[in-house]
Amino acid sequence: MTRLLRERLRPYWRQIGVIVVLVLVQAIASLYLPTLNADIINDGVVTGDIDYIVSTGGVMLAVTLVFVLAAISSVYFGSRVSMGFGRDVRGALFRRVESFSQAEVNRFGAPSLITRTTNDTQQVQMVVLMILNVILLAPMMMIGGIIMALRLNASLSLVVFVAIPVLLLFIGLMVRSAMPLFKSMQVRIDRVNLVTREVLSGIRVIRAFDRTRHEEERFASANEDLTWTTLRVNRLFALMFPTVGIILNLSTVAIMWFGGRQIADGDMPIGDLTAFLTYIVQILFSVIMATILFVMVPRAAASAERIQAVLDTRPSIVDPAEPARDVPVRGRVEFRDVEFRYPHAEEAVLT
Repeated sequence: MTRLLRERLRPYWRQIGVIVVLVLVQAIASLYLPTLNADIINDGVVTGDIDYIVSTGGVMLAVTLVFVLAAISSVYFGSRVSMGFGRDVRGALFRRVESFSQAEVNRFGAPSLITRTTNDTQQVQMVVLMILNVILLAPMMMIGGIIMALRLNASLSLVVFVAIPVLLLFIGLMVRSAMPLFKSMQVRIDRVNLVTREVLSGIRVIRAFDRTRHEEERFASANEDLTWTTLRVNRLFALMFPTVGIILNLSTVAIMWFGGRQIADGDMPIGDLTAFLTYIVQILFSVIMATILFVMVPRAAASAERIQAVLDTRPSIVDPAEPARDVPVRGRVEFRDVEFRYPHAEEAVLT
């Protein structure tokens, strides 16, 4: 998938650069808000300073506005880049298939080529959109949140360094288990498209020979295989989000417990605990955002592999670079030394 993204996203590097800047602004604004909230609690609410609360609240409002504008703009540019990427890939696939001879078409199969041009391209396109709008933001939020949490309270930050490795290990196991299933799912989609196409193209023959029941059974078999494969994938990922939620909630409980004890001992202001909880949620939420991408990556990687296989295939029949234009015509057609054999067959069928 990396090769496909590198080649097809190259024309959009300026827009991607703008998206990176907007996502960075979005991350900075999001990380600055908990600090302002802590200042309001520590220096405004506790001391009863209304003027400080109003002035700092105005700053929070301005930062929130910047955050919203950056988020909307990044989504807008990300959508344009991902849609353009999908358009380019579909166009490249169509042009490649147009140059195929019947041998290449038979090798992949018409239903498979249709699936690769539509469904597979859409899978990769959605991952591009997620990368530009989610995966760019997630590491910034994670790194920035860890830095801000360490600045507030280094001892409570140990909770983060326990929770994150557990999350990453769990996600890695899930992705490793899902990758073969997603490849199998795309093959079964090809099978459903093949049966459907054969039925539609041969509907008159099927009715003439009373093969309707047989074709219904063929489609039911292909459809059931796809259904069971999809259910296996969904059952696997049904465990992901509850597990991530449990880890997030346990981390919050641990922070509240140890942070409450520090507040009781006078070692930590109440506002700092509030900000620290927000940073922990932002850190773990960035992992959850990455988790959503990891749900989509295995299937998109399988789709990208299928797309690249078509793009890398060279036609067996190629027009000459310099065709002969002035060939004398004698008005005679000859048919000499011609034979026909099936692909990989040892002997010719016709000679």
